[in-house]
Parts: sequence; structure tokens; C-alpha cells
Amino acid sequence: MSTSITDATQDMVEKVKALEVTNTAQTYMEDSRTQIQPLVEKVQAEAVKLQKQVKPFIANIEDQIKPLTENFNAQVKPLTDNFHAQVKPLADMMEKFFTQVMDQTKSLLPPQ
Repeated sequence: MSTSITDATQDMVEKVKALEVTNTAQTYMEDSRTQIQPLVEKVQAEAVKLQKQVKPFIANIEDQIKPLTENFNAQVKPLTDNFHAQVKPLADMMEKFFTQVMDQTKSLLPPQ
């Protein structure tokens, strides 16, 4: 009986210690959060300022690059269209050829 009381007491002491550790950790986390919150808010405010400063710069770059990309596309499109027009008949002919080869190969196979 004294063993079971001792075990129960020891179990209770361990649970109280665990609860104290949990409470200490929780208090530490809350204190840390309280201390770091102003820094987080400051970083967020600086990020907003930076974004406002960079936005016109990015818009300017986009405005300068857009005509270049449009010009590039205007020059490349006729070339790609021409290439496609020349290659399509060849691709169609090759497809027809491979279809014929497959059909002839199938006719050579013994019936199953």
C-alpha cells in the first residue's frame, strides 16, 4: 500500500512539474511574441514603403520593354509562320509514309 501511495505521489509530482514546464514555456513564448511584435510591424511597414518605391521603377521597366517585345514578336511571327508553312507538308508526308509502313508491316505478320 505504501508503494502505491509513493508511486501515486511521485506520479503527481511529475505531472505538476510537467505542468510547470508547460506554463513556463507558454509564458516564454508569449513574452517572446510580445517582444518581437514591434519588430514584425516595423518590417512590414518598411516592406510596404519599399514596394511603393519600387512600383514606379518596375512600371517604367515594363513600359520600356513592352515595345521591344512587341517589335521582336512582329519580326519573328512571319518567320515562324513561313517555317510552319514549309514544314507542315513535309510532316504530313512523313506521317502518311509511317502509316503506310505500319500497315505493310502489319500485313506481313502472321494472323493471330
